[in-house]
Amino acid sequence: MISKEQIENRYTHVFESKPTHTVRSPGRINIIGEHTDYNEGFVLPTAIDKAIYVAVGKREDDLIRLYAEDFKAYFEIRIADIHPVEEGWPNYVLGVVAQLQERKLPFGGFNMYIDGDVPLGAGLSSSAALECAAGFALNVLFDLQLQRVDIAKIGQLAEHNYAGVKCGIMDQFASVLSKAGHVVKLDCRDLSFTHIPLELGEYAIILLNTNVKHSLASSAYNDRRASCEEGVRLVQEKHAEVNSLRDVSIAMLDELVRPVDEDIYTKCRFVVEENQRLNDACAALERGDLEEVGRQLFRAHAGLSKEYDVSCPELDFLVEYVKEFPEVLGARMMGGGFGGCTINLVKKSFQDLLIERVTPIYKAKFGLELTAIKVIPSNGTEILI
Repeated sequence: MISKEQIENRYTHVFESKPTHTVRSPGRINIIGEHTDYNEGFVLPTAIDKAIYVAVGKREDDLIRLYAEDFKAYFEIRIADIHPVEEGWPNYVLGVVAQLQERKLPFGGFNMYIDGDVPLGAGLSSSAALECAAGFALNVLFDLQLQRVDIAKIGQLAEHNYAGVKCGIMDQFASVLSKAGHVVKLDCRDLSFTHIPLELGEYAIILLNTNVKHSLASSAYNDRRASCEEGVRLVQEKHAEVNSLRDVSIAMLDELVRPVDEDIYTKCRFVVEENQRLNDACAALERGDLEEVGRQLFRAHAGLSKEYDVSCPELDFLVEYVKEFPEVLGARMMGGGFGGCTINLVKKSFQDLLIERVTPIYKAKFGLELTAIKVIPSNGTEILI
């Protein structure tokens, strides 16, 4: 965790003035609910204790001046000249500013210092955390009266238009709207949400990062999305009221999709069942049944691996390996697939022993380092007082 004093001292050193506000915006995990977002389904994320930190202050001119500690790099541009840039990292802030311009909100030049401790490349949404940190900081700096949901939407559009990634809204939503000790049950159809208690007791959440990203990821994502849309189209031939897989039952798939295309049927059934697994996991959390949550995680991984076909040998190995330990209640791959992390529900007293056992075995099998990341469900975006 980075302190407010560290961030503000660095800002003062870089910009030779004191910042007005310092904001923390966290990365996120998703407990269960993969590939449901673009099918108008449910997701179950929460923020974590790893975050992006920004310090901001107003300028007297129309310049935007940024400094990224990770890259030891400055970036400067006039507000009137804002456009996507080749450097990459400034786009996450510039995309937010462009959204403020589109909304005709009153703001001026500013300095922004950026640092963070979200592990990059682990699928913990450092980009969404930066977008939301920037949006939140500018909202308070210029008193723009934006609501938290507005800031999440602005972050998503920044990612679409400036970073060039057509992401769903889960990452930004979790970063801004999470509450410590809870998960967010988010309805991706209408963005309604509820906070559900996540009382882990003697258990903890560990991520095991495969440190691999297979090149299949982007093409497979497009293929899966197309399969879901085709399944919906087939169902709509008889049920015009159906808008997405959210409205589809297994019986509909059995009748109208399976006879036409077995593969599309399997992909669509996964999404329908994943929504049900998420609802079952929420019910288990509400009654404090972590064992059932763990079972749903294992079932979700089996579906992601064997039915939706978005896993990889490294992820499958890690999930299978932890099954032999009664101290691990559940595990699954987390994220879009073909790499990234597994999420594991592990007895606190067993965490270090599990990491100690699995790390050398993973390296011997795949020739890769395994990175363990302990995470704590945390508050969403906030000003550091």
